[in-house]
Amino acid sequence: MCGNNMSAPLPAIVPAARKATAAVIFLHGLGDTGHGWAEAFAGIRIPHVKYICPHAPTMPVSINMRMSMPSWFDIYGLSPDADEDVTGIKRASENIKALIDQEVRNGIPSHRIMLGGFSQGGALSLYTALTSQQKLAGVVALSCWLPLRNSFPQASATSANKDMHVLQCHGDADPLVPFLFGSQTAEKMKSLITPSNITFKSYRGLPHSACPEEMVDVKRFIEKQLPAISDE
Repeated sequence: MCGNNMSAPLPAIVPAARKATAAVIFLHGLGDTGHGWAEAFAGIRIPHVKYICPHAPTMPVSINMRMSMPSWFDIYGLSPDADEDVTGIKRASENIKALIDQEVRNGIPSHRIMLGGFSQGGALSLYTALTSQQKLAGVVALSCWLPLRNSFPQASATSANKDMHVLQCHGDADPLVPFLFGSQTAEKMKSLITPSNITFKSYRGLPHSACPEEMVDVKRFIEKQLPAISDE
């Protein structure tokens, strides 16, 4: 990853079927890699959109008895009152902003780039968008929470994304990131950006995972926020 001395392999990429005029950068959850999500997006791909699924660096994770695994930052607990890895979250966010910059240099303007992620990756995508001075197309936040939430609204004072659109999805049977944590996050988000631009969808019986119905909702959201443009 750019600007990071922890080496991680190059992202899994689903190229656009024609000229890429938009991109989705999607961040996997704890202990995972980008490959599975690249396959999921290949199944719902939109022809003019490039999907970039980076891999997190490997590090010891406190919540998993300090075992080493792919992780964007350390996690001490998954409750709203748990301590958080402030330095690690900020460092990871800077690396994602560098990835956005790279796509802008590749010719895709930042307002045609959407961030997203699942669980820890979704948390990082929300934090990054809220603290970014790059205007983004929106965020797809699946089964996740807003990290360092008590640092807001100050942390987002200079954000370019106060009117961005957010699709937040959460299973109501999630045993890892409680559904209440997700719904509280949606309420917090409404105090930070235009409330009517936040869509919070729940999925009955869904545990800490994604489902086909949710992926259809994700595809519709991407199509709406990243429509084809006339010069393709």
